[in-house]
Amino acid sequence: MSFTASWHTLLEEVDDLPESATLITPLSHRRFRITDVQDARVIIQFEDRDETRPLQRDQFETLYRRIEDAPDGFDLDRLPADADPYPAVLSVHPRFEVDEDAGIITQSEVATATQVVGAEQEPTDQERTEPDGLDVYSDALLLIDALERHDVTDLPELETNALVNLYTLLSDVQRDANDFRQEVADVLLARLHHDRPVSGQYGSVQRTSRRNRSLKDDEQVLERLENAGIDRERVLSVDRSKVDEALEVTTLSDSDVYEVGESEYVRKAEVDEDVKESRLQGLKDRLAASEDDEANQLRAEIEELEQRIDDLTSFRTGTEMQG
Repeated sequence: MSFTASWHTLLEEVDDLPESATLITPLSHRRFRITDVQDARVIIQFEDRDETRPLQRDQFETLYRRIEDAPDGFDLDRLPADADPYPAVLSVHPRFEVDEDAGIITQSEVATATQVVGAEQEPTDQERTEPDGLDVYSDALLLIDALERHDVTDLPELETNALVNLYTLLSDVQRDANDFRQEVADVLLARLHHDRPVSGQYGSVQRTSRRNRSLKDDEQVLERLENAGIDRERVLSVDRSKVDEALEVTTLSDSDVYEVGESEYVRKAEVDEDVKESRLQGLKDRLAASEDDEANQLRAEIEELEQRIDDLTSFRTGTEMQG
């Protein structure tokens, strides 16, 4: 198929999109909408910007030629700056598709799945909504999707890029979860009492204390040790390990040479894996056995969540194509 024919097909497909349809750039992962379709260009507007931007036909043709010259798919990382929207728009064409795992855009002899994010809907009180400002939520969805798409039971068999993606997501989830965990712990600390574990559905926590030590002024430490018969040369640098060795052979206490304080924190006391597994299985069984409105609503929510995961993981980040 010639580029002219492909271009007219693309314009028809783009023109048929709902006004609220959202596309995502495959490299920078930015959302945008198409605001106008013209003979020689497509006008887009990013959700995070007020201004519009034209995508020129000749740039689409350049990308088209590059895809034709790459039978195994054109590597999106080869795109120069500001070209990220081009493959996103071109993927609306039924013969072009962005391969999220391989990081390429390919041309197919058969119609491919659409790359368009579904039209936005006004949320209702019953719909799940993503918590604002909670990074661990999005990272966890991405990790779940990655775990479902790859056989992680045999890591040596995975491609390097898949392992990199998994490692990155695991690192992000760990960081985000630790930050959020600390925020939760700060709130819990005011509600817990010593020796009184508080239980939840999946486990329990308790308040405990940690003993912290810091050396006192050097001269004070040396004076105390000399009075106790310890040559100052032994701990002249007031090295903590040397001080600890000296304390073992004297009657001095930690408080004689350390500033001792305590800080309180929340630690996990136990996890009831059986309760977690039972709860998850119960949800699955209830959903499978029930045909009432609540079950139908839960199915719809699961389908919506799966679609949102697909939307979040449809593209990769990278560089873009210049005009």
